[in-house]
Amino acid sequence: MTERLADITARLEGINQLGAVVNAMRGIAAARAQQARGQLAAVDLYAGTIATAIGRVLDLLPSPPPGAATHRPRTALVAFCAEQGFAGGFSERIFNAMSADLASDPGDTELFLIGSRGAMVAAERNIAVAWKNAMPSHSPGVPALADRIAEALYARITAGTIDRLDVIFTNWQPGPGIAIERRRLFPYDWSEFARPTADRNPPLVNLAPSALLGELAAAYLHARLCNAALHAFAAENEARMEVMAAAHSQIDRQLAALQATQRQVRQEEITAEIIELASGEIASQAGPANSF
Repeated sequence: MTERLADITARLEGINQLGAVVNAMRGIAAARAQQARGQLAAVDLYAGTIATAIGRVLDLLPSPPPGAATHRPRTALVAFCAEQGFAGGFSERIFNAMSADLASDPGDTELFLIGSRGAMVAAERNIAVAWKNAMPSHSPGVPALADRIAEALYARITAGTIDRLDVIFTNWQPGPGIAIERRRLFPYDWSEFARPTADRNPPLVNLAPSALLGELAAAYLHARLCNAALHAFAAENEARMEVMAAAHSQIDRQLAALQATQRQVRQEEITAEIIELASGEIASQAGPANSF
């Protein structure tokens, strides 16, 4: 019985240690998600400022820039998957959402994959990846990631291997929770950029409007990539928080069951000791009487 109580106590200690690890992981995920959501506001403000500038520059051009190519488009699909574990089916949702693209002619779509766990899923499913990169472990690393993605994309756009860019990522919102979003980043729909009103003064520019538009368009693409990456970063950590919350609930149930068993075993031990002591006392009292 004593050995059984020692085993239960050891299991309780192990589960308590596991619970501390789960709580720590949950806290880290919460802090990272909150930081990423805070940075999203700054990125969106930056993107909005660039969009306003693009609208003003478009007003300086004699004709709008050309739109999408008329031939069959060759798409680059940037997919943001999970970087670390304990996020449930985070990456699998992304792959399921782009299953139609992956099932099409391989020459029509190039997959740019972000996230080490996503790369593992791609390897398991025998999915060809044109370019891949890890997600940063902290959200301040997102702008550098966007730089690397944009550099790889520009190389292919310049070479003429792609002429359309879509980004697919996971977005988390309070209430609805996690949802998959897909956005077209290139070619630009110039009609979406608001033009200035007639009474506003034209901007002072030191570059040719076409060159300035190219610089602004590159900055706008970078901002949109940062936005998608931050949404994905926050959503991955929100998913990890959900998994850790479920693990914490399971740990609480196991602790409650083990603690109940511990109390029962301890009570049985106490009862056995009382019976043993009582039996010994009765035997010691009965011994002298029997000797006469």
